[in-house]
Amino acid sequence: MDGVKKSLVGLHLAVVLLGLTALFSRIIPLSATDITFGRSIVACLCLFVILKISGKSLRFLNAKDLGIGILLGVLMAVHWVTYFAAMQYSSVAVGMIALFTFPVITVLLEPFFEGIKLVWQDLVSAVVVTLGIILIVPDASLSNDVTLGIVVGMLSALLYALRNLIHRKYFSHYSGAHAMTLQTFVIVLCLVFFASEEFYSMSMGTLMLLVVLGSVCTAAPHALIASSLKYLRAKTFSLIACAQPLYGVIFAMLVLNENPNIQTLLGGILVISAAVYETVNAQKLHNKAENK
Repeated sequence: MDGVKKSLVGLHLAVVLLGLTALFSRIIPLSATDITFGRSIVACLCLFVILKISGKSLRFLNAKDLGIGILLGVLMAVHWVTYFAAMQYSSVAVGMIALFTFPVITVLLEPFFEGIKLVWQDLVSAVVVTLGIILIVPDASLSNDVTLGIVVGMLSALLYALRNLIHRKYFSHYSGAHAMTLQTFVIVLCLVFFASEEFYSMSMGTLMLLVVLGSVCTAAPHALIASSLKYLRAKTFSLIACAQPLYGVIFAMLVLNENPNIQTLLGGILVISAAVYETVNAQKLHNKAENK
């Protein structure tokens, strides 16, 4: 299996695991900042162990790379805090949907990073994904909490798009575990002074939830994503990752007893269709490049 195929498989698995993260905004009785802080501590430790087992170090080629890594960590810190905050301010569905405006943002920003031109297929995919995301939102209103959740979620989306684009252009020569170890460490440093008293007095049950969130649902999928950006464009990841809201809705239905309506189901079909198209298209482009 070549690098592109492995990246696509790993990316789909990562999206399923990331779909679970939305549940933790509701089942962990902590603030968005505390959840992100705990998540980052666990993820950083897990990724550091992975590096040690694989015999790799945390050294960087030059000071510029270290600086870019720190910038990526800061972007991730604010992205993760706003991600959980958006769902806590409004709801899991509204927060996730607002976040997943980032594929459209990515498609629009990528030409400035990659020196490529927008094509009509990019715009069509972006429109399809946007329509699907809009349909998934159940009974959206203009109440203050919903509006705040949408605004915070879209801020999170912008930060995530920028992080992925910068990573691919300037940091993809480092392994996924290497990159995310540094970034999660930076997140810990950014938030260590903002953790509340509730964080340090959490119950054992809450601690175990943070361990699962930081290891299974963070360290593993983000290492997979960072590795996949070596072979796939940020746009490809963004559109495939749009299946995450659907997974989040399904998990919320099973765990939180949420019942999706027909709009959610129709939106999920559109989102997954765009993800499947982008996966197939990425493989076709790779095959064409190899045959030239």
